[in-house]
Amino acid sequence: MIELRLPSPLAELRDERLGDIRVLLKRDDLIHPEVPGNKWRKLKYNVAAARDLGARTLLTFGGAYSNHLRATAAVGHFGGFATIGVVRGEEHLPLNPSLAYAEQHGMRLTYLDRTSYRARSSDEVINRLRREFGDFYLIPEGGSNTAALLGCAELPAEIAEPFDVLVCAVGTGGTLAGVAAGLEPRQVAIGVPVLKASLEADVAGLQRAAYGQRVGNWRLEDGYHFGGYAKRTPELDGFVDDFEARHGPRLDWVYEAKMMYALFDQVRRGAFAAGTTVVALIS
Repeated sequence: MIELRLPSPLAELRDERLGDIRVLLKRDDLIHPEVPGNKWRKLKYNVAAARDLGARTLLTFGGAYSNHLRATAAVGHFGGFATIGVVRGEEHLPLNPSLAYAEQHGMRLTYLDRTSYRARSSDEVINRLRREFGDFYLIPEGGSNTAALLGCAELPAEIAEPFDVLVCAVGTGGTLAGVAAGLEPRQVAIGVPVLKASLEADVAGLQRAAYGQRVGNWRLEDGYHFGGYAKRTPELDGFVDDFEARHGPRLDWVYEAKMMYALFDQVRRGAFAAGTTVVALIS
């Protein structure tokens, strides 16, 4: 049984560089040490659906350093599911800490070459996996599907403080698509893509699959990917170090560091009206 810290804490960020913009940190990273943040929100209703279908095995996809694979392994370990992680690329031993954690928590790892991995959602690849592993409940890479959006859409209602804007990092788009659906009409969600790609269609497509149309007031703020997914620069590293020295938390440089950098830069550029309250999602 997983004991979760819900609702996750909300803490005000006090920093003179924010001027008259109030920023609240939604600390979803503190929901659970092994299934933090948007990982739990995305998996919550996927796990429920798997139980309803009588599935005993969860299968999902991810890169060699995927936090999603770790979280799925943890959910399977605590929830009584077998888990299979389909990893992009070739096997490398010894396993890195992410894959070692997944394996230690019962996940069976298998590998797809990069060409096959690009076709991971095709019938050919899925049928091949079913022939090899038998029946399973399929969770897409990053966990972003209709069930995931339902979990993420619950987040805004947990925020007891009035707010105007919610900012989050965007990878596969599921978190933004979900939280935007849970906003009040006067509120807006801003997604900061962490990879060098156009994600507008991905986010809108997830919403159409879940709700039949684009919903909520949301937009993407591009230009803060620092070279692409899992890319970093000395400037970003310096921001992470400075944020930790000022405020304590060490930002994850793949996701939240880019999102927080974008937020401070947007404040500096005057993108928000005086008195705006912004919630920054640390997931």
